[in-house]
Amino acid sequence: MSVWRIPVDLLARSRFVVSPMTETVAALRALHSPRHPWQHTWRLPYLGAYQQMLAQRPVLRALLAASFRPRWTADFLTLAPATVAPSFAEELAVVARRCDDQIRDDLRATRPGPLADVLRADGLAEQAVFLLDWVWAHTVQPEWPDRERRLRADIVARTARLSTAGWVGAVADFNRGVRWLGDGYLQVNDYPAAPLALDGAEQLVFVPAHCVRGWVLWDQPTRFGMVYPASGILADTTTPVPAGLDRLIGANRAAVLVRLTTPLSTSQLASVTGLSLGSVGDHLRVLLDSGMVTKRRSGREVLYWQTPRGAALCGSTPAERR
Repeated sequence: MSVWRIPVDLLARSRFVVSPMTETVAALRALHSPRHPWQHTWRLPYLGAYQQMLAQRPVLRALLAASFRPRWTADFLTLAPATVAPSFAEELAVVARRCDDQIRDDLRATRPGPLADVLRADGLAEQAVFLLDWVWAHTVQPEWPDRERRLRADIVARTARLSTAGWVGAVADFNRGVRWLGDGYLQVNDYPAAPLALDGAEQLVFVPAHCVRGWVLWDQPTRFGMVYPASGILADTTTPVPAGLDRLIGANRAAVLVRLTTPLSTSQLASVTGLSLGSVGDHLRVLLDSGMVTKRRSGREVLYWQTPRGAALCGSTPAERR
């Protein structure tokens, strides 16, 4: 297994971070090789333009083929954010500073063996930057307000769990093979590898993303991070409100109810709806009193989800109990 040994001071400085570049790479992975039904559905509106773009750029087709293999991604796509609040432009500039030879080295590490001839030409770094910028501009940026709300909702819930259950609880559902071993040791995957000491690292971040499975981030030797699937991200895809429901129970209360097809906390609901915590709490009390939702405590959090009555009102399937 691959284990990081994290110094106490680095762990104390670690942060949960929203990364536009990580979201862009997650979108690229979904476009390139979707693994889950929701990824197939998500990419449909963008697939035609994406395939047309690639058809005109044989270098990018070869670059993508060389960048991904099962459970590994080329390092230029997995650079850890340089700040705790990066913009996409800032993160893209970090990729742009990698030269052609560095990109080629990253590709060789991902897929040992000779590179395709088109990848030996000059301008490879510019091609990589173009690809990431295209994916951001055409797929992620138009969805960014909703994506960011969902990611920040996960961070709110995750940090609350950290305060009650420690790192064991905070990373428990990150990915298969990820677990907190104690005494500063974090197992990041189940690959056979010697423990890696992060003694010289300046930054450690944990990044939620719209992905099926996460990955490791690093810009060695100073920046490290882990990407993990954000909890509940698919519960809110600008969830439509059935016709007439807003007139029946009010627009904001309907917005809360339709999002509860999966269990969510008050803080998560506040993030995805844009309502205040107090307003969400008021709506939940009414929905509880009317039998539209039910609840259960999980640590310091209380999770809410639709009852069969609430699901019938929304025309949805009742949430599974968690």
